[in-house]
Amino acid sequence: MVYIKQLSEFEGKEVTLKGWVANRRDSKGLVFINLRDGSGLCQCVADENKITAGEFDQAGKLSLESAVEISGTVVKDERQIGGFEIQVTGLKTIQVAEEFPIAKKEHGIEFLMDQRHLWLRSQRQWAILRIRNTIIYSIHNFFQKEGFMQMDAPIFTGNACEGTSNLFETDFYGDPAYLSQSGQLYGEAMAMAFGKIYTFGPTFRAEKSKTRRHLSEFWMIEPEMAFYDIHQNMDLIENFLQYVIKEVLDKCQAELKLIDRDTSVLESSLNKFPRLTYDEAVAIIKGEKDVNGQNSIKSLEVELAEVEAKMIAIIAEINDRETKIAVPGMKKGEINFNQTKIANLKNDLKDLEESQRNIPQWIESAKNFRYGNDLGGSDETVITRLFDVPVMVYDWPHEVKAFYLKRNPENPRFARGVDVLAPEGYGEIVGGGERETNEQLLRDKIIEHDLPMADFEWYLDLRKYGSVPHAGFGLGLERLVTWLCKLKHVRESIPFPRMYGRLLP
Repeated sequence: MVYIKQLSEFEGKEVTLKGWVANRRDSKGLVFINLRDGSGLCQCVADENKITAGEFDQAGKLSLESAVEISGTVVKDERQIGGFEIQVTGLKTIQVAEEFPIAKKEHGIEFLMDQRHLWLRSQRQWAILRIRNTIIYSIHNFFQKEGFMQMDAPIFTGNACEGTSNLFETDFYGDPAYLSQSGQLYGEAMAMAFGKIYTFGPTFRAEKSKTRRHLSEFWMIEPEMAFYDIHQNMDLIENFLQYVIKEVLDKCQAELKLIDRDTSVLESSLNKFPRLTYDEAVAIIKGEKDVNGQNSIKSLEVELAEVEAKMIAIIAEINDRETKIAVPGMKKGEINFNQTKIANLKNDLKDLEESQRNIPQWIESAKNFRYGNDLGGSDETVITRLFDVPVMVYDWPHEVKAFYLKRNPENPRFARGVDVLAPEGYGEIVGGGERETNEQLLRDKIIEHDLPMADFEWYLDLRKYGSVPHAGFGLGLERLVTWLCKLKHVRESIPFPRMYGRLLP
């Protein structure tokens, strides 16, 4: 058996493919079958003069997602997906599928989420999750090449990195335990043993949030490095992200094209990442400092005016096309063309309406941002829309950051944390920083955060026995996939999303 992704190796030869019918159309004496086998898509042309009558009859009865075995000759054809097609010489039906519940029409997102086990078969979802696979593979490659050891942090924990208010509590043989929100504290312990380590595993947050950025179960990559400071940490983050982006650009061109991803921002992200202090970021958000001649508030006001002008033009075009269709005498092909165009225009209008709702809120949030606060989703959107590369924001007011971050020795008002904000309005994808090495300062912060001291005694031991400067970060895999694929919602970035209100399928 040969896989579709291997067809270039078999040009002019006969092969056997096994897969599912992604689409079928009939013509006089011909049946065109779009076959998918998980590795790719390929058009298979069944000619009634080249196969038996029984096989041709089977081909004409294949429904969407029917399973088949097809033999035929590999023919190069640049017009086809993948650049090859199969001239069918034999066909065997494995199973004729029942009517597929996901039709070739617009479906609501809740319906598609209920059918997630089947929605995964669509070309778009297939492409997204293949890109996810490339990202995962490149993450491991990067760290292994850099001399990191992969280590595993426990999923059951008796203590929390940042309090228990947003954790899932469970019973652990009669004692309360929590599903891990981060492997970072354990990562620090492992870095003291092995120098440079990374963990890659599931993490859990019980926030009752339904924003496009939130999942209850997601995957985190968390490296920890002994003898690193905040600046070395930022260097590593930049090198790491650029390695992953380059791998996706090199290996996923077909998938990126299939999801219609404009790769220009990904390509520009191979340039140096701007590094802004918290103070500089706040000045940009509030419109007190321009970026390359652009002002955050003014650019949003201009964009709002452009959005409203586009909405007027689209509404006028929809009305015009609907009026033309209503006039008797239009040919069927022209009617179908106009109906497809109207459907696309209505989708564009929905996106513009969302922007029309959001932009005034972003402007209001930016103007009223209060110094000392953490950046919210709106604030991250405002600042990242001014850049075409990820932005690093570091040195945050210590009150808004986790207890384990080191204070800036030159100005203890600030913690040596760093957030990496993805461009195009996607916001935080990485959070990290240099870790506090002073045992007493850590004890003070644990008390300040109202955390149980006894649960952290093992963590404090790390400051007693060979404590050294060290740093690390956490990357949310799904947020990275969401940005690289330019998805509207993080739920498409993982095979089976778990989020507030969604436990099945």
